[in-house]
Amino acid sequence: MALPTPLQAFSAVPKGPVEKLTADKRIVNGEKMTGAKAVVRTLEDLGVEDVFGLPGGAILPVYDAINDDTKFRFVLVRHEQAAGHAAEGYAVATGKVGVCIVTSGPGATNVVTAIADANMDSIPMVVITGQVGVNAIGTDAFQEADIVGITYPIVKHSYLVTSAQDIPRVLSEAYHIARTGRPGPVVVDLTKTAQTEELYYSWPQRMILPGYNPTTKAHGRVLSNAAKLFGQSYRPVLYVGGGAMRSDAGAQVKRLSEVTGAPIVTTLPARGIVPESDPAVLGMLGMHGTIAATGAVQQCDLLVAIGARFDDRVTGSLPDFAPAARVIHIDIDPAEIGKNRQADVPIVGDVATVLNDLVPEIERYQAINGKPDLDAWWDVINDLREKYPMQYDESPDGTLAPQWVVQELSRQASPDTIWVSGVGQHQMWAAQFIDFHKPHSWISSGGLGTMGFGLPAALGAQVGSDRDFDGKKPVWLIDGDGSFQMTSEELAALFFNRLPVKIAILNNSVYGMVRQWQTLFYKNHYSATNLMDGEARQGDTIGDGADEIMDVPDFVKLAEAYGCVGIRAFTKEQAEEAIRKANEINDRPVLIDFRVWKDAMVWPMVAAGASNSDVTYKPGIQPLKGIQA
Repeated sequence: MALPTPLQAFSAVPKGPVEKLTADKRIVNGEKMTGAKAVVRTLEDLGVEDVFGLPGGAILPVYDAINDDTKFRFVLVRHEQAAGHAAEGYAVATGKVGVCIVTSGPGATNVVTAIADANMDSIPMVVITGQVGVNAIGTDAFQEADIVGITYPIVKHSYLVTSAQDIPRVLSEAYHIARTGRPGPVVVDLTKTAQTEELYYSWPQRMILPGYNPTTKAHGRVLSNAAKLFGQSYRPVLYVGGGAMRSDAGAQVKRLSEVTGAPIVTTLPARGIVPESDPAVLGMLGMHGTIAATGAVQQCDLLVAIGARFDDRVTGSLPDFAPAARVIHIDIDPAEIGKNRQADVPIVGDVATVLNDLVPEIERYQAINGKPDLDAWWDVINDLREKYPMQYDESPDGTLAPQWVVQELSRQASPDTIWVSGVGQHQMWAAQFIDFHKPHSWISSGGLGTMGFGLPAALGAQVGSDRDFDGKKPVWLIDGDGSFQMTSEELAALFFNRLPVKIAILNNSVYGMVRQWQTLFYKNHYSATNLMDGEARQGDTIGDGADEIMDVPDFVKLAEAYGCVGIRAFTKEQAEEAIRKANEINDRPVLIDFRVWKDAMVWPMVAAGASNSDVTYKPGIQPLKGIQA
């Protein structure tokens, strides 16, 4: 029998008069204030410095408590989904908890996508939603929605707050839960009555979290067992995922690679955890990974999963993934270990902490038993790197190759740049061709693959850069014309908050990744993927003597309508100049509309569900086919 959600269960309980629930009849010490003011004060006392959101009826008391004296900066977005994605971008860029505040009903449901996205990518976020008054719960009141029940499967934890006196404790717990253990989103649903009631505020709060005690340090003999496997391995690979980035374990991963001689391959969210210039880094593995990274994993005899979850986009056909490898799996979430691949040595703990303890154990083992000779292994890897580098075809129709645009963006960028992407082909090209120099320099929607993620996430990253790095980490968004249009209204939020995000739209006038699949697997049936207007009208050419039909919208005019700088580039010379100009503008957002080849494809590629050994380097070339591990 399905259990009721917390809100459903609550709605079945007889409710007395609201005045019987007032906090001052139970607690009479501390500063007297409303629940709404307690929300603001608690966030301040938690050290929250930036909050994203959009007001509405059921959360108005909280917004009324935000004023010029409030210690945190409030950033008004134009859509609740954007509030969530902005909080995500802020969290990834800074390592802090992202916070957003939205109203009930449609405001809360609009942020569900961002909650799911944060859950999939383990991003620490507190989402505060308004809720109708206690006596209206369960009556289908105006803008009532059971957001706790709706988000139950996609949050780390959630609360329904019906009493003002609970607000400081609940927010303290939510903030703690979001950032500790495996990070994730926590929803705090505040009834309007809890916001308007009075309480006696005190700080700090005593949290009530029985049973919540994440394991951070490895227990037992697992470290010595792992060291022994390294000592017996002649083809090891470090498979590094987003959990290592959340743990800020870049230095530890690099040290482990140096001590063991093992190459490093990364998942999408771990790009940049060790600089791309490091010779041990083979790049991204999986569906659109490098041949060297994917080939190394397919042939390894020891796979060390570090904060990674064996996602299907990484593994391809799971039974065929790293078929001869023994597995060491390090993860702070015990539920991930053994979920998709059985581990020979399971290690539960914080990645940075575990690696700090593991490296000395390996060094002790090597001092006694010696270090395996990996020269032959590196010969295999270097041969794959030399024969199958990342490459692309130039456009046959005179438009820009999107991969070249990404390379040029990377070439001209500061090493401190924070790169953000939407979802689609442009996302994969960015992951493949950007030269990542530092950790926390790449923000993208991985597990959920949320189109529209890019612009609001870049907004949040720029707020974080301004806050923590004095704006010295510029933010570049690489987006597609399809993905960008899903949240383009946030150009207004960028402009009014003077956030100088630089936006590169790889405009191919189609939903590129969907079109690529239609080309490869659906016999070139391009159903619902063409974004061109389709009808030539007077004055609808793209200018400069061109005779092509105008895209809808005209992104340059759209940018200018929002007060931003808009530039269009057709040629390499125009593109180089546009990028240079964008890098010089720091008082407002800049958008560059790069006209790119619509038939460009992302290679290498592993077809969904196929073995990674069947990876296609480019049409007709499958370099790992038949190679035995």
